[in-house]
Amino acid sequence: MAAPRLILASASPRRRELLARLGVEPARIGGADIDETPLKGEIPRDYARRMAREKAQAAADPDGFVLAGDTVVALGRRILPKAEDEATARRCLGLLSGRRHRVLSAIALLGPDGTLREQLSETVVIFKRLSAEETEAYIASGEWHGKAGGYAIQGSAEGLISRIQGSHSGVVGLPLFETRALLKAAGFPLG
Repeated sequence: MAAPRLILASASPRRRELLARLGVEPARIGGADIDETPLKGEIPRDYARRMAREKAQAAADPDGFVLAGDTVVALGRRILPKAEDEATARRCLGLLSGRRHRVLSAIALLGPDGTLREQLSETVVIFKRLSAEETEAYIASGEWHGKAGGYAIQGSAEGLISRIQGSHSGVVGLPLFETRALLKAAGFPLG
């Protein structure tokens, strides 16, 4: 009997790299095309879970497992956007400067039989108070582009973070402890 295959419902190279740390190479990779607009009054935790679940369901495959994830940077009940331009990145960094925030990384694993398993990783991240020069240097790096909350912990922003409590890989985009647990619970062979 052939080993089950895994579809990674994400175009993120970081998620693929993190998955490789578990010895798993996806048979197919590709982002799920869904509406990512938060619902009115939706709290960050529920939004992250819903996004992961909808991405997995959009990429459903009767011949394999589908793994999907979503990472949300939250200040209280506020969901910070993915920074697609410098103004948004600067605004996010201004909000995060000198403050603690949560990074919620939800994952969903959809089995070939339609069984859906979900996990949520919650990490507290504290930024140092950023000077105008530090903010502008980070903006100039371009690392913020397309990143939730306008920063990438796996880059130079890590030097601006004074403390992290939780999953570093979850902040990057795929919490490995939770992902491994989901795969094992589903009977997916790990390398």
